[in-house]
Formats: sequence, C-alpha cells, structure tokens
Amino acid sequence: MAQAGIHGLVGVAVRRWTPTRQLLLLGIVLGNLLPDADNLAVAVATVTGGSTEGLHRTFTHSLFFVLALVVVFWLVGVGVKRPSYTNLGLGLASGVLMHILLDLLIWFDGVAILWPLPSWVNLWQGVTPPDWFGNLLMPLEMLFFAAYFYWLGQAARRQGTNLDKVKGVRVWTAVQLSLFLVLTVLVYTLSSGFMTLYGALYLLSLGVAAVLTVQMRQTIENF
Repeated sequence: MAQAGIHGLVGVAVRRWTPTRQLLLLGIVLGNLLPDADNLAVAVATVTGGSTEGLHRTFTHSLFFVLALVVVFWLVGVGVKRPSYTNLGLGLASGVLMHILLDLLIWFDGVAILWPLPSWVNLWQGVTPPDWFGNLLMPLEMLFFAAYFYWLGQAARRQGTNLDKVKGVRVWTAVQLSLFLVLTVLVYTLSSGFMTLYGALYLLSLGVAAVLTVQMRQTIENF
C-alpha cells in the first residue's frame, strides 16, 4: 500500500507505452488499485474479532493472483467471444504486477509475492521509519486520492470527455483534501479510535476511486 492514489496515477502514467486496445488501460489502472482491496478482509476480521494475520499484502499481492487474472479473463473472453475481456484481464494483471513492484520499492513492509507459498519479501528490512512519519502516511492516503481525482477531472476537461462526471470528481477531490487535513490533526491528537475511523474512510475512498475510474473510462482510455 504505497498510497493507493499513487498507484492510480502510476497506472495512467504508462499510457504512452500501452497498446491501444479496448479496456486494456482501464484494466491497468483498476489493477493498480485492486490489491489494496484486501484491506476489506482486514476490516471484516477486525470487526468480527478474528485474526488479521496474513490478510494484507498476501493473496492479492501474489504472482499467482496475477496469473489467475490472465487465465480467468482469457477463458471468459474466449467463452463469450469478447476479446476486450481478455484485454481487461491483461490490464488488470499488469496493474497488479505494477502495484506489487511499487510496494516492494517504496513501502516499509514486505509482500508475499508467491502466496500461498512462504515468500515474504521486504527490501526495507531493518529500516524502521520514525513514528511521526508512520502516522503521517495514513492521512497522506487521502491527499494522494485527491491528486488522482484531480487528475481525472483535469484530463476530462482537457479532452472534453466524461464532462457529466467532472462535477462529481471535483466534489470528491475536495472531500479527500478535507479528510487529509482532518485526519492529519486526529492522528496526532486522538487517543483511541483513530484506526477504526481511518479504516472506514480509507475503504470508502478506495471504493470511490474504483467507481470513478470505471465511470471515467473514456477519459482514461483516450488520455
């Protein structure tokens, strides 16, 4: 989880090297966001009192998950005779792979890249960021969501695409900026309950990012 908004921006940044195929780039961007959906499993386990061990940066961060996406969407594409579904699967797999690599490079924890096999890789082993920095990383998630949403709105206006969605994107950009400011204060002042609040807001933001990405498909694929 090297900041989900950064993953989204990285997904659209590879456009110049991406072949022009229907649903491919959309898949790449969604694939960059997809692995951190495992935080939903963490949230469910937390609420139900279960163990959260082995739920984050494991099954959705595995190379076997990447392979499964390719195979499943290829089978679906062949079965319904829709090559675009195969393109979507390739895009999702490519995006997930990019997410894994970025997590390895700029996140201070490991990734189980061959889950379910024992395969924890941490390039930052032995490096422990100061507490103030670790705390700041959580509110920063909202800032980078705002950056991603801002990019979507700006790209849509420049291209004249998905203009009916721009107002909503602008609203969510402002919401994320507000959350960044509020959570930055709370992470250093709230004595208890912060992680529950933050977790709920993070999952909401990630879900909104996925929905806006699909809604802004034309903007993304024409970028």
